[in-house]
This record gives sequence, structure tokens and C-alpha cells, in this order.
Amino acid sequence: MLFDALPRTNTQVTPGVVHLPNWLPIDQQADIIGQLRAIARALSGTPLAMARPQLKSGRMQVFMLHLGRYWATNPYRYVTHVAGQPVPPIPANLTKLAMDALDEASHYDSSLTTTSFRPDMALVNYYPPGATMGLHQDLNEDSPAPIVSLSIGDEALFRIGGTENRNKPWDDVTLTSGDIIVFGGPKRLAFHGVPQTRPGTLPEGCGLSDGRINITFRQVEA
Repeated sequence: MLFDALPRTNTQVTPGVVHLPNWLPIDQQADIIGQLRAIARALSGTPLAMARPQLKSGRMQVFMLHLGRYWATNPYRYVTHVAGQPVPPIPANLTKLAMDALDEASHYDSSLTTTSFRPDMALVNYYPPGATMGLHQDLNEDSPAPIVSLSIGDEALFRIGGTENRNKPWDDVTLTSGDIIVFGGPKRLAFHGVPQTRPGTLPEGCGLSDGRINITFRQVEA
């Protein structure tokens, strides 16, 4: 990071959005990448293999790996099996990570409730160098629980706006390896995306040689 000598503190970005910088130590980042890589390899060649989803608007730039539930497209929905094969569960250590992160974020924003949060789906996005994701809403969950997102690898610009459309005003947050962003409450259905990633900015030892992994934890069931 260009300004990595500057302190970054836990921050309520706007009501409903909390940024926890440097939340996960580098060695734990590498452990998680190794864990996810093993799952992806086990699913290679199956209907659940990590792949770039085809949307109505075109093929996404990111590769997706699904845990707990599979986000199916056309129509958009969550399923527990694909072609008869069950979606692998979220590993227990990752479930705990998401719950711990939300608990910490709730100290900075009371709208990020934690009492009933039980993530039952984790979407693992791999951004190749320079890949982006357009502004969108997370609408397919029955639960109003917050979204917890962990970044590992290259820096990314996270953008979140309003709930009505993709127009300004936006709040932009630079996410570096090990950062957490949580959004919920009044921002649970906000348009959000990643308009920029910065190739070559990942720290040594994070487990990746290039690109970015983003894990978003969701509670699908009410």
C-alpha cells in the first residue's frame, strides 16, 4: 500500500457500514488461502468447480467458489445441490471468523446486530489482476443479517451507495489484505461493488502470488 506507514483505525464509514483494517494477520491469511485452494482443487472438474458466472449482462470477471449454498443465475437463487452434488459446507473456522468480525463491527455501529447471525453461505471471489465488479445489490437472501466481507491479496476500492439506484453519492474505502468490511442495517440492500483493483499491491506471505480473494459471508435463511 502506498501509504502503509499511516495508521488505519476501525471506522464507521457511514451508518450501516464499518471498516476493520488489518483485521486478519498475514499468517492466518495464508492459512485460509491454503484451505480454500484445497477445496477448489477437490471440486475441480465437477459442477461446483470455481468458474466465472454467466449473467444476463455477460460473463463476470471474477471466479466464484461456493460454500454452504450455491448462487445460481438465470434466475438468481440459492441452491444446496448442483446436478445432484451437495455444496460443501463453510469450514467451522471461517464461520467463527465471520461471527467474530461482525461482533467487533457492532461496537462501531449498533445497526449491525449480532445476536442471531449464523452465516450459512460464503461466496469466495477470485479477482485476477485488474478485475472489477459492477455495482449491484445482494437481494437473494431471506435474512436481513449483515454481510461480512474479508479481503486477501491486492488492494481494492470498495464502493457503496444508496438503496434506490447506482447513482452518487458513494462512499469509497480502500481495502488491503486482511481488511474486513461489514454492511447491514440501513445499508443492507445498498448498491455496492469493486470499481478498481490494484495489481501488484498484495503483501508477501498472504498466500497469493497475484490477484485478490474476497470472501463474503451471508445468512441466507431467515
